[in-house]
Amino acid sequence: MVQTAPWVDGLTIDEVFRRTVERYGQRDALVFPQRGLRWSWQQLDQQVERAARGLWALGIRPGEHVALWATNVPEWVVTQLATARIGAVLVTVNPAYRPYELQYVLEQSDAVALLLVERFKTSDYFSMLQEICPEVAKAGPGQWQADRYPHLRHVIAISDRKGALNGAHTWSGMIAAGEAMQEIDFKELGGQLQPSDPINIQYTSGTTGFPKAATLSHRNLLLNAFYVGQCQKLSAEDRMCVPVPFYHCFGCVLGTLCSVVYGAAMIVPAEYFQPKATLDAIEQERATVIYGVPTMFIAELEDPTFAGRDLTSLRTGIMAGAPCPIELMRKVINVMGVREITIAYGQTEASPVVTQTRTEDPIELRVETVGRPLPGVEVKIVDPQSGAELGDMQQGELCSRGHVVMLGYYKDPEATAKAIDSDGWLHSGDLAMRLPNGYYRITGRLKEMVIRGGENIYPREIEEYLFTHPAIEQVAIVGVPDEKYGEELCAWIKLRPGHAVSEEEIREYCRKKLAHFKVPRYVKFVDSFPQTVTGKIQKFRIREIMIEELGLTIPETA
Repeated sequence: MVQTAPWVDGLTIDEVFRRTVERYGQRDALVFPQRGLRWSWQQLDQQVERAARGLWALGIRPGEHVALWATNVPEWVVTQLATARIGAVLVTVNPAYRPYELQYVLEQSDAVALLLVERFKTSDYFSMLQEICPEVAKAGPGQWQADRYPHLRHVIAISDRKGALNGAHTWSGMIAAGEAMQEIDFKELGGQLQPSDPINIQYTSGTTGFPKAATLSHRNLLLNAFYVGQCQKLSAEDRMCVPVPFYHCFGCVLGTLCSVVYGAAMIVPAEYFQPKATLDAIEQERATVIYGVPTMFIAELEDPTFAGRDLTSLRTGIMAGAPCPIELMRKVINVMGVREITIAYGQTEASPVVTQTRTEDPIELRVETVGRPLPGVEVKIVDPQSGAELGDMQQGELCSRGHVVMLGYYKDPEATAKAIDSDGWLHSGDLAMRLPNGYYRITGRLKEMVIRGGENIYPREIEEYLFTHPAIEQVAIVGVPDEKYGEELCAWIKLRPGHAVSEEEIREYCRKKLAHFKVPRYVKFVDSFPQTVTGKIQKFRIREIMIEELGLTIPETA
């Protein structure tokens, strides 16, 4: 029986977290097997309280923005809950961002503090920050001021290596500052916070240039976590394996907040996705829930150690973040044994899930559709040209309305008005059709967005950057099908007369400033582009030409 007025409605994230701590205090809350870290709900609460006091000691107050640029480390979860405790808005930053992208986020978000890890694989975060904010290396913590970022007052290194970044507080230094303060009653402060207050900013690009800052409230996120968990029949008995990145709403809403709402243990296999580490975590911790984008499930099923695994504890989970190939869903159910796996569809602006299948749905619905709307969410299909509502089995744009819809894009009322119409409908830009049974299939995209391995990529941003290359006269970026990642990037480039550049030089130019997943896999030099009579580049024709030229196939998805 669907609960129409969930107990989380009317509460803030910290109020829900405190209830879970009271109810399940000694049970596992957060487990990092590779680190040997295992915190109960009470222990996690202690860590959150210390971090909240530390942030408060630095002068961070309700409504201020705190950016977090980190991989899946324990401090990520602690910071998410600590900012919620003091009413600060968490700004999540993709750990794959390069200086060019970080600079934009720090400027646009008005962040007063940035927390960051020291490094990730070959990326030196401290060096990248100094490249765009040289002031942070010239004075001690809290003693510098950045001209480009007038709001930024503090940098906090999620590292205790002293002197690594001159102008940054260390994590332990921040904690010590909080302990030196007089007691603060965050419960009393929490009583002044409202469920409708903004608490999270997530960056999601648009088709016109740089990412937009989707602003989400306590209520947006808690109701999404509640209903998404309900679709999986989650309880405090469950153990959720979360290999998806925390910076993404898949990790920090369907992961951490689902765990908080239901009291389910959260198991984090590694700092970043590793198929073997994920399988190890499932097996060792007897996980009952597994999350992932399609490419993650493919990697797990193809891992050399998969055949000898005992994964019988698995019951349910979510595959989302990109179109899910139907054959892959069948393998996850029949080979991996996740018999109650669900498919979810959504967008960051919708907190994020709009539709989801249910554990009891017949296998056909769970592999061939993206489910039906969450309770309290309206969905309709409209004609993209006229806006008229369409009937069953007619393709049009999917729109949603209800508790999922974001507050708006931060500092961008024009983009907000384009995304949310005057009747409160959020326009997804995705093409879909409703089946007679009320379930939905996604059939394409109005927008040009490319989804590579669960990462949303917007061609305009890459095109604008490539236009800065002195040899490039014209460029068009499109997505083409890929068996592993769902889609890969293809760049069509027309060079200026007298210039010569290789494919690899183009990729290297992209690597200097863009995240790795935004570097085109395919580069084709052309003399002209397919165009309309008005001179607009026909990207669908470029895609068709490349599919034929490369011999690519389009996988069937729901």
